[in-house]
Amino acid sequence: MSMRKPGFLFAVGALALGFVVVILGAYTRLVHAGLGCPDWPGCYGFLSVPRSDAALELAQARFPDSPVETFKAWAEMIHRYAAGLLGLAILGLALMALKYRDRQGYPLKLPLGLLALVICQALFGMWTVTLKLWPQVVTAHLLGGFATLSLLFILCLRLSGRFPADVGLTALRPLARAVLVVVIIQITLGGWVSSNYAAVACIDLPTCHGEWWPDMDFAAGFNIFQEIGPNYLGGMLYGEGRTAIHMTHRMGALVTLLAVLWLAWRLYRAGLTATAAALAAALFIQLGLGITNILAQLPLAVAVAHNAFGAVLLLTLVFVNYQLRPVAIEMNRPSRNAVGHWTPG
Repeated sequence: MSMRKPGFLFAVGALALGFVVVILGAYTRLVHAGLGCPDWPGCYGFLSVPRSDAALELAQARFPDSPVETFKAWAEMIHRYAAGLLGLAILGLALMALKYRDRQGYPLKLPLGLLALVICQALFGMWTVTLKLWPQVVTAHLLGGFATLSLLFILCLRLSGRFPADVGLTALRPLARAVLVVVIIQITLGGWVSSNYAAVACIDLPTCHGEWWPDMDFAAGFNIFQEIGPNYLGGMLYGEGRTAIHMTHRMGALVTLLAVLWLAWRLYRAGLTATAAALAAALFIQLGLGITNILAQLPLAVAVAHNAFGAVLLLTLVFVNYQLRPVAIEMNRPSRNAVGHWTPG
């Protein structure tokens, strides 16, 4: 019978913390606090947000072009503190994996890969500030956060000792993988929308500016060679560029809707009713939040929830692919014994 492996509850705690970090990251972006502290890893040269008159005076002297906004600075620093705790938790998981590396079936490469990823995430966090919210870095940082969350979820599944691979549903693997790719692309588009402040480029549905195909500049909207150095807080694109990004995300949402629904239907037909229902529920909640964002012009709570349920939808698809994963079968291949007879290996 499958049993939990050491570190399972620790991994679940790290997963919960990772989810909090993703939500805090979304909140920080949405309240325009990405540059709440103009330096990294401290804040105006301090370990915390400067509060005393002397500290505020020194902070202003150090960064004369960045006046202290206490609320935004705290939003940024709380996100950094949580991310730092997550990094320590992942370090603990990696050390635990090294401790139990000789135990059969205990994952080693996954925790070590997570540790490497979280180090990269720290670098992207630094570049987010030093490159002044350069959209390419902001989007990559968001994707790194979702990747960290996904790998932590897989680690929890592996340490749980449950959810054996379903060898009877091999025909669904290509579809499940393809839909996962579609959702990742849609999340990437969502990150590009957020980093270029294009969420409210269109405020009507199903049209945009009252037109089915408004004026759009795709070359400007998806120019990945934007200049490094300007302050991208608030975005640097004009209307047609932002409209192109927004409309592409809308079209991606339609493709995602059809793809996820088709997978959910196939899962339901295959007997995985609960998994199909969870996938459909995550999809429709995410779709409803996206529509509300447009019609209500990006209310903060809804926008944060939209990021959170994007993560939920992704993790649901990760779970589906985990269930449908190929089985590493221990082949009972015969081996020759010392006297030349064949015996099961």
